[in-house]
Amino acid sequence: MDIDIILAEDVTPSQFAELAVEAERLGIRAVWSSNYHQNWDAFMTLVPAAMATSRILLGPLAVSPWEMHPLKITNSLLTLNEMSSGRGMVAISGGGGVFGACGWRLRKGDEPWPFKNEETGARFPERRVRGVQESIQLIDQARTGKLVYSFDGEMFQVLRPFQMTYAESDGPLVYGCCSGPMMVRMGARIADGIQVSDFTPAMMPEAMENVRKGLVKRDSSAAVSADEFRIGNFWAWHIKKDKEISMYEARRELIWRGAVVAKMAHEIAPFVDGDDEVQLVIDNWDNFFKAFWTRSGKIDDVPEGIVNNLIAGMSSAGDESNIDRELERYRAFADSGLTELSIRLFDNPMEGLQLIGEHVLPALR
Repeated sequence: MDIDIILAEDVTPSQFAELAVEAERLGIRAVWSSNYHQNWDAFMTLVPAAMATSRILLGPLAVSPWEMHPLKITNSLLTLNEMSSGRGMVAISGGGGVFGACGWRLRKGDEPWPFKNEETGARFPERRVRGVQESIQLIDQARTGKLVYSFDGEMFQVLRPFQMTYAESDGPLVYGCCSGPMMVRMGARIADGIQVSDFTPAMMPEAMENVRKGLVKRDSSAAVSADEFRIGNFWAWHIKKDKEISMYEARRELIWRGAVVAKMAHEIAPFVDGDDEVQLVIDNWDNFFKAFWTRSGKIDDVPEGIVNNLIAGMSSAGDESNIDRELERYRAFADSGLTELSIRLFDNPMEGLQLIGEHVLPALR
């Protein structure tokens, strides 16, 4: 299993290049830029890194076709691939931070949300799996370098002929950000790889079963064969030399762990004691968010023990003495079928990167 690094949206382009150089030296497979509605553009941030490195893969994670038309995603991706001499990649998502900031909202459960809520004005994209699928298919056609007369999708169209000519013989990698069952099956059928988010080892068997269901329907002409298909997982790294700083960061960011932000009771349950504690977490969702938004890391009305159990179950936190415990989890990820673990760094990313280089990479080789 390879290790990828995901860097925060507030890392400047020059800082990103410095971190990418160090990541390449350490043997990291890829560095992803975070795509949010503020700070630095996720594609342009990668340009200095492309100029400063020679082997490491580079790409934004994640870009939604409802924030940027798939044709323009293709333009940006192939430009990045050209500037990095064939090391470009992208992860396509049906949601994301920019998606939300632009006024889109995700559907909630099985409720019959309309495309537009007439009372609130909130908009809900129809057929998100289809939209991500068409984005991947459009990029796939464009990266062949052949003339495409049009793209006539159900969600997205290109009405004029296009031919993306580029010098690099290796086209960029295209991932789907695929966590739900239908999205995972679709990604395994047409993408070069998928990225799931905040999956624990216990969640991987179901995901891998859906990957297998998609792979059996994979076209033999796909750019990447079923044997080469990549499976990654976004995973939060908070380990610091100072445990107190680590736990502050982990509490601050806990709202964004998949089970918490989505209020998914069945995924919260393994880390707390009974239905009452699950409900306590859900009822105090606003306090988890407040800990992030105010940057206080203080989660009101939730006992410290519950918070610590959630952190331990859904992320890597603590000091260097906790790394051996995390390595066991990472080995479980590898055994489950992950080809790469995409580790998200937060404050002081160089420290986190070097800890990973010192402790994690040698143990997984």
